[in-house]
Amino acid sequence: MDLVKIDGSYGEGGGSILRYALSLSAATMKPVEVLNIRAKRKKPGLRPQHLNAVRALAKLTNADVEGDFVGSKRVFFIPKSKRGGTFKVDIGTAGSVSLIIQALLPASITAEGEVRFLIKGGTDVPMAPPIDYMREVFLPNIALMGVRAEIRLLRRGHYPKGGGIVELRVLPSKLRPLVKINRDDIRVIRGRAHAVRLPQHVVRRIAKSATQILEERGFQVEVDEEWSENSHLGPGAGIVLWTDSSPIIGSDELGERGKPSEVVGKNAALKILREIDTKMALDHHSGDMIIPYLAMASGKSRVGISKLTMHAESNIWLVEKFLPVKFLVEGGLDRPSIVGVEGVGV
Repeated sequence: MDLVKIDGSYGEGGGSILRYALSLSAATMKPVEVLNIRAKRKKPGLRPQHLNAVRALAKLTNADVEGDFVGSKRVFFIPKSKRGGTFKVDIGTAGSVSLIIQALLPASITAEGEVRFLIKGGTDVPMAPPIDYMREVFLPNIALMGVRAEIRLLRRGHYPKGGGIVELRVLPSKLRPLVKINRDDIRVIRGRAHAVRLPQHVVRRIAKSATQILEERGFQVEVDEEWSENSHLGPGAGIVLWTDSSPIIGSDELGERGKPSEVVGKNAALKILREIDTKMALDHHSGDMIIPYLAMASGKSRVGISKLTMHAESNIWLVEKFLPVKFLVEGGLDRPSIVGVEGVGV
């Protein structure tokens, strides 16, 4: 089978290109060489969280791998089989569990049997979707396409210590296309605010702030408050909000030192209102991540995305390297857009 060569410096030149390149390699069983890995970052090359994604996908596909070490700017990956099974991934830092899941999901749905991953790392960390977004927003959205997967949160982990534990379970799935341009009417917004090893008033203030803003816009709001003192390595807080629509629209905000709890809730509420106001079916995070699934489905998909990001553009470019598809984008960068493709069925 022909080798797919990927320039890892394309677009933003970050770790996303590597993760999705190896995931698509595993899903399609096409060998891949990724060069110039994270070339546009201050510390180019593989970091521990990227290395764990490489090794997890290698276990899943019994792959031959070259360049799997911290600092490597080139990875050569040859998948050999798509076996099911149970695997463990310990990032060893507060590296994002959600970003590992991003890499594992497309490959896992094409495995021969059920796949389970026990993943340790950061569940609620900067520059990545929180685990509640993945399980309450993204998984239900790709379930509309036939993906059978679930996420169990066993313990939260925050920056900088990590220590979170998540179980990912995926069943073999055949994908069907998704056609949804505009969002449903939205009456209810749900959410989950959490605080770990912080005073209980923190989570209450986060939830109250978000609720007040959304109720002022006429929504019914139901935000759960999750508070815990024990069994975590470090303190942390945050909130994820989601709509009662199908597909689901979501937003999130992390707490951090010096940021008032009220600001955390307010920011999450304003984010979801901006997503809703575009009237598109998908928020921009789901829009980024759904690109490979649209191409892997059997038939024509057409979806509305609140904002076409550089991540989405890079994923489109990447998917077209692995599969004989051509995406059609109506809109443009940083604008509400409609993305269409005739999926080939993987």
